Amino acid sequence: MTQSCASTLTRSLLGPDIFGAVNAAALPRLETLCRTWAPGGVTRGAEYLALNPTRNDRSIGSFCVNLRTGRWADFATGDAGGDPIALYAYLHGLKQIDAARRLALELGVAT
Repeated sequence: MTQSCASTLTRSLLGPDIFGAVNAAALPRLETLCRTWAPGGVTRGAEYLALNPTRNDRSIGSFCVNLRTGRWADFATGDAGGDPIALYAYLHGLKQIDAARRLALELGVAT
């Protein structure tokens, strides 16, 4: 089974609502979450710029999170994602579904 197929199957078995609900709960709190997940960063407009905590990053700015959309990228490595769950999964080394579940617990989202 391909990863895409497995992801679709997982979403259909658990319901897409967990992803939507968790991302919706995380977006308004994203700046605070980013300050916890990637401390020492700065906010410039709608972006949070920080050192990437998953690598030996020495330059603030190559790792960036859009606080309005949740999209994020590390321009030095090419790693990127489209929402808070993807960011949480990346930073914590988790699969998307596991990240959604853990973040739901942290945010108090019923799933």
